[in-house]
Amino acid sequence: MEEDPVHPSTQRTVPPAFIEIDGEPAYRWEDRLKGDEFVGSNVRLRVRPRLTVARWPGNIDIATRVCGHLMDNVVRHAKLFPDRMVAIRLICPSRHGELIIEVDDALPDFPGFDEIVSQGTDGYPPVTGLWWIAHAAGHLAWELLRSDDGEVIGKTVQAVLLPSP
Repeated sequence: MEEDPVHPSTQRTVPPAFIEIDGEPAYRWEDRLKGDEFVGSNVRLRVRPRLTVARWPGNIDIATRVCGHLMDNVVRHAKLFPDRMVAIRLICPSRHGELIIEVDDALPDFPGFDEIVSQGTDGYPPVTGLWWIAHAAGHLAWELLRSDDGEVIGKTVQAVLLPSP
C-alpha cells in the first residue's frame, strides 16, 4: 500500500505496471473530445481508421470498442477536466506489437481498481469496456497524472491490447 499524495490520510493500492514508452513509437495518435453522452461513439468513428492506417495487426473491432467504453467511463464514473474535454492516445510501440490506449480524467483515484481487474470477464456483462479488455486478454493499469509543475491533476488509465494470434 502506498500513501495517496492527494489525500495523505488514505492508502491506495499501487496499480499494476504502467507501460512507459521509450523512444519514438511506430505509431502515435492523440485527440481530445467533448466529454458528453456521445464521446464513446465519436471516438469509435475516429479510432477505427487510425488503427487501420497504423496497420496494427490486432482485432481493430475490439480495440475500437475498448476505446469507446473507456471514454464513456470517464463521463460516467470519473471527473471531467474544467474544459469538459477527454484526452485519448493510441500508441503502437512497434509495428507488430501491442496497442496502448490511454485516457485521462481529473479524478486522481480509481476506486475499486483491484476488484475490477480481478473479475475478468466473469464480473461484467459484455457491454462494458472492462469486459472487452479482459476478453481481449488485455492489461489495465493507471497512474497519477501530473501537471508540468508536478501537481496531481488526475489520472491516466491505460489499456494494453496484444495483437491477434
